[in-house]
Amino acid sequence: MDRSTMILRPAARIVHGVSVSDGAGVKLNRLIGTPQLDQVDPFLMLDEFRSDDAADYIAGFPEHPHRGFETVTYMLAGRMRHADNKGHEGRLDAGSVQWMTAGHGIVHSEMPEQENGLMWGFQLWVNLPAKDKMTPPRYQEIPASEIPTARLAGGATAKVVAGEIEGVRGPIIGIATAPTMLDIALPAAGEAVLPLPATHAVFLYPFEGAITIAGSGERAFHRELAVLGAGDAVRIAAVGGHARVLLVAGKPLQEPVARYGPFVMNTAQEIRQAVTDYQAGRF
Repeated sequence: MDRSTMILRPAARIVHGVSVSDGAGVKLNRLIGTPQLDQVDPFLMLDEFRSDDAADYIAGFPEHPHRGFETVTYMLAGRMRHADNKGHEGRLDAGSVQWMTAGHGIVHSEMPEQENGLMWGFQLWVNLPAKDKMTPPRYQEIPASEIPTARLAGGATAKVVAGEIEGVRGPIIGIATAPTMLDIALPAAGEAVLPLPATHAVFLYPFEGAITIAGSGERAFHRELAVLGAGDAVRIAAVGGHARVLLVAGKPLQEPVARYGPFVMNTAQEIRQAVTDYQAGRF
């Protein structure tokens, strides 16, 4: 893309995270899925879990169901054990990602595999289009060693979980919303310019340091999420030291959303059917 013709996306909205407790008492910083920011279509929820106090995370997320969407777990530090009612089990280590397509239904647990130390990462919920909500469940589980890094102009680097940047393609494939998911590291005074589809919704979350967002000049800090406006590129710069930023983009579905706890469908009737199916053991 010719940088002289880029339309830089401004910060359309900056929201503060909300402290919540979920699972069996895990303390979270919720950025999407709050009264302030219900969703960023197709993204339904974003939680950051970050604590070196085991009391904040040790109880984990015991068995619970999902239907109709995808959960993305990206670990930065610590270890988490995943198991489901289909016999699938695995461990998420620091730097790894699990992209789980729940589809028509799955019952799983996510439990810490450590008794002390830092547990840090994200869980993102991505909606599925109506035509895919009852697809069979599947996983894409990627260790840290298989997540490539792109080197960007301006001194920045980006771990590419999904999508493609600077000719580097992420390992997550076959997702209906055509997502881009990047973990961007900016050195002090560094910047990054990233072309992204004009059709996609985009948000930024600086989880270390602070950034300036070109196009509006607004700043975003840790525990703040920036939803970007229209354009075909993003330019961010570190403020006052190095910064690390989660960038996520995806194609909006523009479909009705009916939500009830761990079920996300298009109508209330489909939600009722999900509850009935779960109670009858059909997940």
